[in-house]
Amino acid sequence: MSNKKETQRMDGIILEALPSTTFKVRLENGKEILAHLAGKLRVYRIKVLPGDKVTVELPYPDANRGRIVYRKK
Repeated sequence: MSNKKETQRMDGIILEALPSTTFKVRLENGKEILAHLAGKLRVYRIKVLPGDKVTVELPYPDANRGRIVYRKK
């Protein structure tokens, strides 16, 4: 048993950039969620723009909010 929270990672596409590093993301299953940038993306100032493919971490499968952890090339 681990102390880490179980999360699910899904791929998606950025639809819209909102204030304070929040983005509207369409997941591969068609669901739209709000997601914010993870710490390393902020620290290294990785630019994320509408149309970019990203990996989002969700706390549980039916979550409406998530965290962008990776920007794909």
